[in-house]
Amino acid sequence: MAVTDRGPTGLLRIVLRAPIWLYRAGLGRLAGHRLLYLAHRGRRTGARREVVVETVRFDPAVPEAVVVAAWGKNPDWYRNLHASPALEVRIGAHRWPGPDHRFLDADETLGVLLAYRRAHPHAWKRLAPLLGFPTDPADPRWPEVAARVHAIAFTPHRTDG
Repeated sequence: MAVTDRGPTGLLRIVLRAPIWLYRAGLGRLAGHRLLYLAHRGRRTGARREVVVETVRFDPAVPEAVVVAAWGKNPDWYRNLHASPALEVRIGAHRWPGPDHRFLDADETLGVLLAYRRAHPHAWKRLAPLLGFPTDPADPRWPEVAARVHAIAFTPHRTDG
């Protein structure tokens, strides 16, 4: 069982939620494109909820930011996005009110994870064992890992017309 199979609790939860205050203070640009602030609605209460997650891919040309639900098998924020769209995304100096989002399939998730591994080898070496991911790109378990990871891509809201 991976360390992250359950949501964080206690002091770890406080530490992981600390970046929310950075974004609330308007200092999210200090995190660059590595962290993404997400505001969403609780699926039961309808209350505004906030979380900061690591970005696994940011493409400024689109623009698009991809994150994965790594803590807990189905974190609340991930389930909330299935119930209603995100209220706001902030990444670097960008703020996207009412962003569009899509859930990536296993093949695209696999590509994103392998690209992250190549781009951030030192971080991957530390994170992969915690997340239950293989460290070797030739490991035959990769498709299985990609199938169980929840990846979501966010883009600014586009209106057709």
